[in-house]
Formats: sequence, C-alpha cells, structure tokens
Amino acid sequence: MRVSLIMAAAALMALSACGLPRSGPSKGEILSGAVENGGDAHVIYVNNHVNRTANYTPAYGFSNEFLRAGTVGADDIRPGDTLGLMVWENVDDGLLTGLGQSSTELQQLQVDSQGYIFVPYAGRIRAAGNTPDQLREAITQRLESQTPDPQVSVTRVAGDGATVSVMGKVFGQGVYPIERPTRTLSSMLAKAGGVAVEPEVAVVTVKRGRESGKVWLTDLYFNPTYDIALRPGDVIMVEEDQRSFTALGALGGQTKVPLGNEQISAIEAIAMVGGLQTVTADPTGVFVLRDEPAQVASAVLGQPISGTQRMAYVLDLTRPNGLFLARDFLIRDGDTVYVTEAPYVQWQKILGAITGSANSVRTLDALAN
Repeated sequence: MRVSLIMAAAALMALSACGLPRSGPSKGEILSGAVENGGDAHVIYVNNHVNRTANYTPAYGFSNEFLRAGTVGADDIRPGDTLGLMVWENVDDGLLTGLGQSSTELQQLQVDSQGYIFVPYAGRIRAAGNTPDQLREAITQRLESQTPDPQVSVTRVAGDGATVSVMGKVFGQGVYPIERPTRTLSSMLAKAGGVAVEPEVAVVTVKRGRESGKVWLTDLYFNPTYDIALRPGDVIMVEEDQRSFTALGALGGQTKVPLGNEQISAIEAIAMVGGLQTVTADPTGVFVLRDEPAQVASAVLGQPISGTQRMAYVLDLTRPNGLFLARDFLIRDGDTVYVTEAPYVQWQKILGAITGSANSVRTLDALAN
C-alpha cells in the first residue's frame, strides 16, 4: 500500500510540473517559435536600428483631390436648391398680385434635376449655374413685356443640391447647407455644435463619392491645409479614436487599452495598465507582438520580404539602455504587449505543487495505517 501511495504521489508531482497554472507562454516557449527554429514569427531584440526602422505611425490625412478642391461659390444656384421670389408690380391689379396689393411672394420654388424653375407668366427659366442676381434679371426680362416695370427679388436657401451630412460624435447631427460662412470643414463642424468627445481623441472622416480621408481634429485646427473646402453631398463623420492595444501576462492589468493619443511608447503602454507585476514579471521578457507590413519588415530584417510578417519584438529592460529603447519604441494599433513570468515563479509553483503532493501522500499514508 505504501509503495502504491508513493507511486501515486510521484505521478501527481509529474502532472503538477507539466500542467501548472500560469498567465501565458514562457520566454523560452516564445523564442522556440522563431523562424530560425522552424516557427513562423521573426523574434527581434529591439535596438536603435529597430527603433529607427519600425517606428512609424500610419498617418491620417486627405488626398490631393481633397486638398486642391476650391471653395464652392456660395451664391451659385444648383439643382435641388430651394428659392424664394418676391415680385412687385407698378399697377393696382397686376399679373401676380391681387387687387389692392403691390407685391406677391412665391416661396419653396425648388430647382428641378435639370436646373429649371417655373415662374407664372415667365415660364420655365434656367436657374442652375446662375447667381440669385442673374436669375433676378432673367425673370425681370420675362415679366416686363407683360407688366410695367416689374421689380423682382430672389433669395436662395441651400437645398438638396448644396448640403452636407454631419454625423457621429457632434452635438448637432443633421444635414446642413453649404453657405458662405460654412464652406470649409472646420466651419461646418462649428455649425453642427462642435464635437462631443475630447478633441485630443477625435478623428474626422470626410467621404466624397468613392473617396474618403480622415484627420485628427487637433491637426485640423492647427494645420490650415487640412481645413478642406466642402462639396455638395459630402458626409462628415466624427468618431472617437478606435485604436487600441492588448495587454497580457505579468502586468498590472490584462485588458484591451485605447491608445488615447496619437503616439505612445512601450514604456507608456506598460504604465497605462499598472506597470510590471513586481512579484512575477520577468523584465527581460517584454514582448510586443504585431503583424508588420512587408516594407517595414524588410527594413527591420535587412532583407527583401514579401507579404505581412509576424514579428515578436523583445524588450530587455535590464540592459543598460533597455528603458531608453522601450521609451523610444512606439506602440501601434492592434499590438499585443505581453510580459512573461520570471523563471523562479515557475519553480515556486513546482515546489508548491510538490509540497502539497507530499502532504497529501502523508495524509493518505496516515489514513491507510
């Protein structure tokens, strides 16, 4: 019986050593998955060369089509616009005015898809492409042959043909006309009440037909180049920055973390989740895992590479310049920051399992006797 109990205890210890609980793979296990060992990930120790070649942030901005577009003539009439007409006649009983009235008002005259409006006694008149003053002259010429000295006033309210849609994190979502004060992106955002998120994390996207571009709100305000001219039909979307990284392993927190700013370093990323766990973390095993574009991977590896590459960047904080390298290594959207446990932690777990197993064996032995 004693021999059986001892053998059972030995088997229990072996299982404990193989299946101990832990927060993730060890440093050695990650290194064993390197390309050099038959794996599919490039394991790269971060140095100054890596920081120079791998540190780039995908830039937001607008294409030349957006940047070169001139401002829309705010007075030009377009198909879909709505017009208001006021006609004064120098007679007591005119064509359009009632008995005893000197003027009549025609409201909600919408410019049709071909650019025309219909005015009683003046007929179908081309409105699109003209300014309100030019249209006024055209209507006057049509009416003066039928009523003496007509006086015409034309007002323009931007309609379907000269509006933009503003959506997302703004205080006033809606469809807004492109008017003289709101012909640029920043002025239209102001018209919509401003953004409803912190400006530092606000991203503005403009969709124009099949093209789209996005820019940080802070860049929009501090760089006039990004304050693009709007076009009828533009869609403006304001969103909170969605970029994030995932923190795992022997850290103060294991979670998905918003980046929060345009650029953060590995040191800042670690600090954002409470730093390294003092009793378990291995400062030589800080990994940043990402899928690297071929162009960047080629620069890091120093050889031509085709296709996206899995990269495991290693930051050894115990090196003389380790903290400086981690301070200069930029975290990107989608990165995984993983910190391995120190080797002695596994030994403690093994010893704990052995001690616990031995106590269990002694208890069983006492019960058997």
